[in-house]
Amino acid sequence: MAERQKGGYDFSPLVLDKQVMEQTEQELAYDGGEVRTWQRKLRRKLNQLLGMDKLPKKNPPLNVRSLWKRKHPLSPSLRRTEGELGTIEKIVFTAEPGADVPGYVCIPKHATPPYQWMICVQGHSTGMHNSIGVKFGHETKRMKTEADRDFALGCMRRGVAALCLEQRAFGERSVTPPEPNCHRPAMHALMLGRTLIGERVFDVDRGIDYLATRDDVVRKSLGIMGNSGGGTVSMFSAATLPRLKFAMPSCYFCTFRDSIMSVYHCMCNYVPGLYRVAEMADIMGLFAPKPVVLVAGKDDEIFPVAATRKSFRKLRRIYRAAGAADRCHLVVGDEGHRFYAEKAWPKALSELRTLRSG
Repeated sequence: MAERQKGGYDFSPLVLDKQVMEQTEQELAYDGGEVRTWQRKLRRKLNQLLGMDKLPKKNPPLNVRSLWKRKHPLSPSLRRTEGELGTIEKIVFTAEPGADVPGYVCIPKHATPPYQWMICVQGHSTGMHNSIGVKFGHETKRMKTEADRDFALGCMRRGVAALCLEQRAFGERSVTPPEPNCHRPAMHALMLGRTLIGERVFDVDRGIDYLATRDDVVRKSLGIMGNSGGGTVSMFSAATLPRLKFAMPSCYFCTFRDSIMSVYHCMCNYVPGLYRVAEMADIMGLFAPKPVVLVAGKDDEIFPVAATRKSFRKLRRIYRAAGAADRCHLVVGDEGHRFYAEKAWPKALSELRTLRSG
């Protein structure tokens, strides 16, 4: 029945959606018991919902091409005034026929190989150029980055190598570069039995394939990080890609109910049928017992922190059952929807050191 509003009835379909959501019992939510058996069941279902079975079963050659390689700072004029962090190389590799992925390979100056690596993915923005702090289309011109979005530079400052990937529909891969434009790619993916999240996760997997060709990678501590839409792909990648050993999703982990099911979000966030299967804590719980640092903003209006804390309590329960409660961390910054490098990196580096020495 339509809810009574002042002056009449509310006939919006969102009324029914809310009722169905409240009545839904999620089929594969963790309810105790042996973690690995539950993970196998949920991961199998999640891969199906993401449309991973509609992506290539036999990957084509990566066909890696180098576009340029320079010292950081990328502008020679800035090297006299800014400290050199290392080298940055722009590459392109083939994920699947018709889908080439540009990326930056960032090697820290003050570290020795083999390196610890993070895969960095930006959210809804003008793209991966933010990760190295340069302007879109002008990669020797410095750009002032806000909200700690220069992920790769943050890695290099801490002696960590980074592979920055351009996500489908963002930046250089946007329908209308450089602005993010997810609508048509997301809808087309659904018509093809895929999802845009699944395709983005597939690109991360192919990025790992690229790193597997290098001899300077500490594979037992390979991580992924990103904020907002990058946090989305960080979480789903961690849940489905076994070669990832560490994850740092920012400003995404919450509950589906209180975020993408209650506030307007880009269509690329939605996976058909997922809410009937599991909540967000269950998806992140597929990563247990591997270490995760979750980052949130106290005043984030689209991923409310109260729901994030509630979801984190459920995630800790899963990690506790997996014997790894101390490997699951939540960091809350004092502002809104952004990454918090100074709060998050100390916990991340501690976990990465443990992985490397383990």
